[in-house]
Amino acid sequence: MHTTFKLSADYLVNDSLVIIIDDEKKLPGFFFSEEELNYIKSEFGNEKKNVVINRYKHLYCVHLIDKKKSATAIKESARKAGDLFVSAFNRHKFAHAAIVDFSENAEAVLALAEGVGLGNYDFLRYKKDKKKEAHAFNTLLINSKKLKDKDIELLQIAVDAVCHARDLVNTPQSSQTAEDLSKEFVKLGKQAGFKVEVFNKSKIKALGMGGLLAVNLGSINPPTFTVMEWKPKNAKNKKPYIIIGKGVVYDTGGLSLKPTGNSMDYMKSDMAGSAAVACAMYAIAKAKLPVHMVALVPATDNRPGGNAYAPGDVINMMDGQTVEMLNADAEGRMILADALHYAKRYAPQLVMDFATLTGAAAAAVGPYGIVCMGTADEKTKKKLSDSGENVYERLAEFPFWDEYDELIKSDIADMKNIGGPIAGAITAGKFLQRYTDYPWMHFDIAGPSFLHKGDSYRGKNGSGVGVRLLFDFFSNL
Repeated sequence: MHTTFKLSADYLVNDSLVIIIDDEKKLPGFFFSEEELNYIKSEFGNEKKNVVINRYKHLYCVHLIDKKKSATAIKESARKAGDLFVSAFNRHKFAHAAIVDFSENAEAVLALAEGVGLGNYDFLRYKKDKKKEAHAFNTLLINSKKLKDKDIELLQIAVDAVCHARDLVNTPQSSQTAEDLSKEFVKLGKQAGFKVEVFNKSKIKALGMGGLLAVNLGSINPPTFTVMEWKPKNAKNKKPYIIIGKGVVYDTGGLSLKPTGNSMDYMKSDMAGSAAVACAMYAIAKAKLPVHMVALVPATDNRPGGNAYAPGDVINMMDGQTVEMLNADAEGRMILADALHYAKRYAPQLVMDFATLTGAAAAAVGPYGIVCMGTADEKTKKKLSDSGENVYERLAEFPFWDEYDELIKSDIADMKNIGGPIAGAITAGKFLQRYTDYPWMHFDIAGPSFLHKGDSYRGKNGSGVGVRLLFDFFSNL
């Protein structure tokens, strides 16, 4: 469900309200009866920071900021409160509410609103009775002297971008081939004002993208390679920033077939990296950030069709290197390698790739963070880490020692596409590094990209991870 945010000087006391305070003494008594005040205070005494008062025709919700927590934890608690409150609004079929700010923390107010917007997401494309199942809630007024219209505009853009990404990830491959996915990127470009060019299979062959073509061999649907560009006249960077997303719209594992249960059955989400970068581009362009950006998405499905590439095959990559393919389920790195090489023509300032690349990354950190590694300087890594903390898409940087290169050496080719039983996330990164000659970071989002149970405002299924991280990073440059 789409949520509209509005900054408002007024609110109605007979409407549902979310009251945010940073001190128990600031609890506005005029909103509540004596009995309600005693109940709220008793809940605070029991260490609860969120209280809901049911007035039958509306709800009064109170969120108490815990000033003992870090700024990061305060914002995350506020987001979770927003999800809690919007769930209550939807249970009671209330369409709108207002945040009334009695705190001194503008960031917490925005985070709470963000939690409302992200928590209100639903995906009903394939439901017969959409109207019956749709969330009732649709509008959140924000009454705060600490915020400006621009703050609300950026909040709206960020939430809309994440919801777009979730839609893409939640759409099954029966409705979203590589060509369909590219068409969705074209739509995003038209909505936000960035350029989109889609390369078809013949252009991909002409460019010699051997990795992308090899993965596509087992499919009856052609691959695509999408180039998105945002280049405003006031861009502050002379060299572009490039973001690359893995666009495997469905991954069977190819001839190295995955098991179905709890594996292949949710592999429609293997294009979550592409959704992250395309929807980050949407947010960046919609917000008119003064930064020159390029996004690249190689896209295909990975199938065990009659001509599928087979373990033991040697693949000629776009940059001239050769790869001994020993596992057809390590396909993401094959298509990303061509995109990383293609990025060299821009002489980029920084390249970042986002991919649901390895089960090893998901096993290492679960859904709680993003595994990363790369060759960017420490200042850039610090800024990325800070953005991860800001939006609570935290980064776990893995070691990137030279010894890991030894694990992907091949007897008959320049490299092999798997590294063995240890350090799988790192050897995948080492494979990708061989196609770079610029500052670069790799983000393995296999853990948090698709959630198998509800996780507060992140929801269930496609989470849209990576969009807010990138939008925050480029907003703060």
